[in-house]
Amino acid sequence: QVQLEESGGGLVQAGGSLRLSCAASGISVRDNFMAWYRQAPGKQREFVAEIAIDGSTNIVNSMQGRFTISRDNAKNTVYLQMSSLKPDDTAVYSCTARRPDGRMYWGEGTLVTVSS
Repeated sequence: QVQLEESGGGLVQAGGSLRLSCAASGISVRDNFMAWYRQAPGKQREFVAEIAIDGSTNIVNSMQGRFTISRDNAKNTVYLQMSSLKPDDTAVYSCTARRPDGRMYWGEGTLVTVSS
């Protein structure tokens, strides 16, 4: 059974930083495509960042330079380091795992609130 458990969300002031964690079980973060998505209140869910099997990363243009995705294979955990946070970054951030065959799994999400 695949489980993805996000943590690290919370309330932070604008300009601050947070690191989100996604602890995976039943699936290897090293052998699958791991990503972060977010959904702000009243808005559609949007892609944030992905780390591929070969370790290459892809981050949405608007977040490049502020957000970094990484993984710790030994801990089977993926991270999203966020800095210079803005109120517009307020959202529920969810971790996903995508197998090479296309099957996708989602975590429950963690809420990030950025105050102005």
